[in-house]
Amino acid sequence: MGERDVVSWTAMLNGYLKIGLDEEVLKLFMDLIERDFQPNRFTLACLLNLCARRSDLALGKQIHTHVVKSKLHGLILDSSLVYFYSSCCLISCAFEVFNKMTGRDVVCWTTMITACAQQGLGYEALSMFTQMQLDGFHPNEFTFCSALKACGEEKALKFGRQLHGALVKKMLKHDVFVMSSLLGMYVKCGEVLDARKVFDVMSKRNTVTWTSMIAGYAQNGYGEEAIGLFRRMNRRRIFANYLTVVSILSACGLVGSLHLGKEIHAKILKSNKEKNVHIGTTLIWLYCRCGIYNYASKILEAMPVKDVVSWTAIISGHARLGNGMEALEFLNNMLWEGVEPNPFTYSSALKACTRIEAVREGKWLHGSANKALALSNVYVGSALIGLYTKCGLVKDAFQVFDNMPERNIVVWKTMIIGYARNSMCKEALQLLYRMQAEGVKMDDFTVATVLSACGDVKWDSERSSLCTLKSG
Repeated sequence: MGERDVVSWTAMLNGYLKIGLDEEVLKLFMDLIERDFQPNRFTLACLLNLCARRSDLALGKQIHTHVVKSKLHGLILDSSLVYFYSSCCLISCAFEVFNKMTGRDVVCWTTMITACAQQGLGYEALSMFTQMQLDGFHPNEFTFCSALKACGEEKALKFGRQLHGALVKKMLKHDVFVMSSLLGMYVKCGEVLDARKVFDVMSKRNTVTWTSMIAGYAQNGYGEEAIGLFRRMNRRRIFANYLTVVSILSACGLVGSLHLGKEIHAKILKSNKEKNVHIGTTLIWLYCRCGIYNYASKILEAMPVKDVVSWTAIISGHARLGNGMEALEFLNNMLWEGVEPNPFTYSSALKACTRIEAVREGKWLHGSANKALALSNVYVGSALIGLYTKCGLVKDAFQVFDNMPERNIVVWKTMIIGYARNSMCKEALQLLYRMQAEGVKMDDFTVATVLSACGDVKWDSERSSLCTLKSG
């Protein structure tokens, strides 16, 4: 070209950006500046999109400063700034730009809603979705996908059902991405039957759709259904990704389908994906569930990267089947490699201690969990109470119970049953009354355990009060 203007330069920048030649974009932009061309809004928007993709916070902020000084604000550029900050997880900065915008379009609203949903701000995303419509903007398919994701994360089933009705009215029920998001929302809310209804009426399905349904079954305990759907997926020769593999291996573990699990493991070995941390962890869990500990150990040893989830899988597997010493040995190896336990690790290790009544190791874990601020976790607290009550250290158990900021039904039951099994029936009944007074529903098993343990103790005053106990 004999002559070039800023429009020509910007067109070339956008071309490079679209095909992923990031370094060429930067070189061309520097060339533009050196030739004394002034970038316009579209040029800077292109650069901001590049910064968003590369999470280049320094350059993005420089561009923002230039925009403010040059008073170049406009819908295109402000939308790009919102996208840039949200991509860099700076939601507060994205909100600041968004709130100052004099004009907004559906793309800008959707960018903010998507950013909130991806950063776990589900209620904020849904609030913005509502406000967007009050301001006269109609959501598109991308807006619906993000709002459905937010509903799933927040378990906002009622809102999700409203979205379902709205997208049917807007004739989006044939959009595979929207319907996959709807299916995922129902799965996360535990409504597997509704998810399956969505799956069955879909005119098009992709790997993500099939995997979401299989994962939904596996996550909610429907192992046989997950396996059946996986076989159907195979018959249709639909490509399975690594998430499909993780989900079906989980389903195999649920129902003890060792044969299918080994079959899938063999295919994983051929594709050289056994060392993937998620697949490896799920294989460990599967073999532990099926009692094949030597396989689980070999997989763990072969993994180049072992995270806390991998270690916890083998520790919990040994603890669940009563191999307390082996579980604690793996815990020791994990700590030796510098991996910090999470609440699930502490809970599993404490259960292992309970199996073999290892009080000394349990007390060490108590101290370690306290330092890691994990004692407030209900699973850790419940496991610790179970250990102490089994070993006759009821005062220690109650101290843990009394210091917990939050208690669920499992924590209450563990403490009450611990009292009863240590022949402290009066204390068990008093705690049962307190549990009822605090509005926590009890089940028949808890009441029956206390009555059975205290059946031979004669206190007329306490027995006469049993008629006031109401089962949940």
